[in-house]
Amino acid sequence: MINMEVYFFTAFLTDVAGNRKAKNRAIGEHKMKRTWGIPLLLILLAANPCGGRSPAAESGEDLARQVRQAERAFAASMADRDFRRFSSFIAEDAIFFGRRGAMRGKAAVVQAWKEYFDGAAAPFSWEPVTVEVLNSGNLAFTSGPVRDPKGRETSIFNSVWRREADGSWKVIFDKGCPACNCTGSN
Repeated sequence: MINMEVYFFTAFLTDVAGNRKAKNRAIGEHKMKRTWGIPLLLILLAANPCGGRSPAAESGEDLARQVRQAERAFAASMADRDFRRFSSFIAEDAIFFGRRGAMRGKAAVVQAWKEYFDGAAAPFSWEPVTVEVLNSGNLAFTSGPVRDPKGRETSIFNSVWRREADGSWKVIFDKGCPACNCTGSN
């Protein structure tokens, strides 16, 4: 099947380049092409702002794998004590919830989390167990256990990731909750 975007874009470029045959066509046909060429190109670009790489065109499994890898790399930045890399995963407009309430914006989040990078060993670790991506391919949810240095589960993290224009994933919301201390009985 011919990619319609490529077909229409090629037809538009042929017309704009001044193809001699197009100039020799009947006036009405030529005006119609010239009239619809630019609006059609603008519609195609608006319909696919990713420049040919549509998130919807990627499988849900591929997108979930990307988000899982991003979450694991985010967690590894804590384990590796790499504060700069940690900061790179946080969106400029992120909101993280903590003991002191909501931290709004990357600067506030980074400032609040800096204390977790002061020691030689990470005070906690986390890993994604649940990863779900919207069908649009632009937002994802991750959740999983947070563990203390001895490996005991202390809480559960919940994060929302957004796919940026460059294809990278950034955390936009993060909130933890206490781990379930369930015994299995009601």
